Parts: sequence; structure tokens; C-alpha cells
Amino acid sequence: MFKEKQKWFLNALFLVGCFLIHDLTTQGQTIKIMTYNIRHASPPSHPNKIDVDTIAGVIKKYQPDIVALQEVDVYTGRSGKQLHEAQAIAERAGMQASFGKAIDFSGGAYGIAVLSKYPIDSAKTIALPSANVGAERRALLITYLHLPNGKKGVFACTHLDSETSDDSRLLQINTIDSVLALIPYPVLFAGDLNAEPESPVIKKLDEHFQRSCVKDCGFSFSNEHPEKTIDYIAGRKLDGFIFSNHRVLPDAYPSDHLPVMAAAKYPSKKSKSSKRK
Repeated sequence: MFKEKQKWFLNALFLVGCFLIHDLTTQGQTIKIMTYNIRHASPPSHPNKIDVDTIAGVIKKYQPDIVALQEVDVYTGRSGKQLHEAQAIAERAGMQASFGKAIDFSGGAYGIAVLSKYPIDSAKTIALPSANVGAERRALLITYLHLPNGKKGVFACTHLDSETSDDSRLLQINTIDSVLALIPYPVLFAGDLNAEPESPVIKKLDEHFQRSCVKDCGFSFSNEHPEKTIDYIAGRKLDGFIFSNHRVLPDAYPSDHLPVMAAAKYPSKKSKSSKRK
């Protein structure tokens, strides 16, 4: 009788343990993130070539769960009137795509995109302000994702102004900060910010976002002789993301930027609040 009770107790303990492990796994989801400025899929060493296959190959090699792409052409004369670069890369990489137009260009559109292994529920593109009337327009793409744990998460992508002055970039990062603060789901954010870590732009980012790396992070621009850190992955601080395995990937051929990747442990609890003190 005692042995039967002992056996029952051990089986019950095993089942409880399995349930707890499953619960921790689904609640503490780890997501692999990549940000990649793809130079409209035109390798610098072959400027007349459009090579979405190689871009997709880089993404497939590292197997990120979500990707922020910048400098993406859609149905342009430059890259192909029949080519939707975001969709083409996503299909080859086994992902879904959402495109956010920044400007009309060459008979089509040019902007940013999010690729995801998770279902994209919806997406919204927000135009960003500029201090210079004649500057190229920039945008923020916000995607709502269905995660494996049954929760909803947000991944946002941008490409900030490239002028020498920080004026437009500061306007843009302030707008992004204000917009993302209102979202009631955990928020991850990535992109080419055209600003180095010591700049006022990144100091503003750091107020409410945790970067995947803050020291000795590696240079992501340019591809052949990298000397600048301008591509970033971050999570909203109030959401409590924990980052690991930040790295700049050594794939120099496809673009003038190197891809950047990191892992983010998804918060195990719901965000405290979208309100800031």
C-alpha cells in the first residue's frame, strides 16, 4: 500500500513538474531578432545587380524569428517593376512580410519592412517628422504579432534621417518614443538609426528603451571596413526584456551594412503599464 501511494505521489510530482516547465517555457519566450539595412538588395560590389536570393540566404542561415529591414524597394524601376522585395525575401526565408512605405520612388515605393516567423495580425505605418523640408521622408512600421505562447507582441522598425545634423533624428526618435509608449503590449524595436552610441539620439532612446548591447557592440557600417555602430535592437524598459547573444554578423557581400542580431527573452509577466512616471 505504501509503495502504491509512493508511486502515485512520484507520478503526480512528475506531472506538476512538467506543467511548471511548460508554463515557464511559454511565458519566458526567447525571440531571435535581426536588423538589416539591405541597400535595396543591391550589393555594393555589383551595383547593377538586384540579389534578393543572397539577402534571403543570410536570413535563413541565422534563423531569426523577426527581422527589421531598411532600404526596401517595392515595384520600382530601379529594382524591378514586378518585384516586391519584402515579399520575395520573406518567401525565400520562410517568413511573412509587412512593408511600410516611406516615400514614392522610381514608379514604386521605398521604405522599411518587418519579416516574421510568427503570424502578423496587423500593421501600421506612421510618417515621421523632419527638421528639413527637403529631406527624405522617414517612417515607423509597427507590427502586431501572435506569439507561440498565445500572447500578442509588437515589433517596430525604422530608418532614421541620414543628414549630418541630429535635428531630424531627434524629432523622429522623440515621435517614436511617444508613439510606442502608448502600446499596451510588450514592444521590441530595431532599425538603422544613423546615430552612434554617444549621440543625443541614442541618449534619448536609452531613456525608455534597453538596447541589446551598450558596450563593445561591434561596428555595423560599412560592410568592408566597419567603423560605425548605427544599427540597433532594443526593448521597451517597462516590459522587462532580457537580451543576450548580441552580435554583428560577418556577411559583407549583400549590402553596405552588416546585419545585427540578438536574442530577447520575452517578459514572463504582462507589462506593468504603458504610463510613465
